[in-house]
Amino acid sequence: MSDVPFYKTVMGHRFFERDVPALVEQLRALNTNLVKIAALLERRTTEQPEAGQ
Repeated sequence: MSDVPFYKTVMGHRFFERDVPALVEQLRALNTNLVKIAALLERRTTEQPEAGQ
């Protein structure tokens, strides 16, 4: 194995400069969508009449 740290390699540089920011952006988008889904589910459960009425 090489003694060169990963972050100093071309592949490491691409990972930290391109892949990690893209991953963070995708996680933000996922979180946004989960918040929207949770709000829709919350609204749906509060709008339904209780059973037996």
